[in-house]
Amino acid sequence: MGLMTLTDHDSIEGCQALRQYRDFFVSEEVTCRMPSGTVAHIGIYDLSERQHVEIQRRRDDLVALLIYLTEHRLFFSINHVFSVLTGRRAEEDFNWFSEYFPAMETRNGSIPAAANRQAVRLAARTRKIAIGGSDAHTLASAGSAYTEVPGARTKDEFFQGLWQGYGRVRGETGGYAKVTLDVLRVTAEMFREERWTAALAPLAVLIPAVTFGYYAAERLFIRHWAGRVIPSSRVRERWPLAMPTAGEWA
Repeated sequence: MGLMTLTDHDSIEGCQALRQYRDFFVSEEVTCRMPSGTVAHIGIYDLSERQHVEIQRRRDDLVALLIYLTEHRLFFSINHVFSVLTGRRAEEDFNWFSEYFPAMETRNGSIPAAANRQAVRLAARTRKIAIGGSDAHTLASAGSAYTEVPGARTKDEFFQGLWQGYGRVRGETGGYAKVTLDVLRVTAEMFREERWTAALAPLAVLIPAVTFGYYAAERLFIRHWAGRVIPSSRVRERWPLAMPTAGEWA
C-alpha cells in the first residue's frame, strides 16, 4: 500500500509508533452520541494530537463535532451504517448521515456482504464519497479492505482525489467464517498474554454460536433499515452535498 492509517476506537495511542513513517497518517474511529441518543462510529482521518483532544471533547455533541470537523477541513465518514455493531438506530440518524457527512464506508472487511451492499446503495443515492476499510482486530485481517485513488502519489493527492470522486473501494467483505476466526485469534492471544484467562478456555467452544447469533441479528437489522431509509431515485435531489473543490481543500 502507498499509504496506511490506523483507526483505533477513540484513541491515537497506537499511531504514535507509526507516525514517523512518511506513508502513515494519524486517524481514529470516534464513538459519537447522536441527537437521538443512539451511538455511531465516525472515521476521522489525518488529524493532529491537538485535534484528537478537541474531537474527544465534542463526541457527545454531534452538532459541535460536525462544526469542528468542517472548520478544520477534516475528512470524515460514517462507518458500517447498516450494522448492528453500535446498537439500536433511529430514523433521524440517517437524515444526519445523509445531510452532513461527506463520506460513507461502503466496504467494511469485517461485516456481512449484505450490509456493505446496502451501504453502496445508500451512498450512491445520497451522493457520498465511498470509502473502504478492513475494520481489522487481528493482523490476519489488516488491509483486507481499503480505498484506492489511482495516480495519487502523496497523501494530499490521495485526499484531493477522494473529494473529486476518483476513489475506488477494493478488497474483501466480511463473512461468518472470517469473523469467527478473528474472534478465535483474539481469544487465543488473550489466553497467551493473560495466563489466568486459560481457565475460561472451555467457553471458547461457544464462539461459533455467538458469532452466528451476531450474523442473524445483522440480517434483521439490514432488512429493517435498508427498506426504510434508502430513498428511491426520484428523490435523490433531496440530499444535496456541497463538497470543497481540490483548490478549496488545498
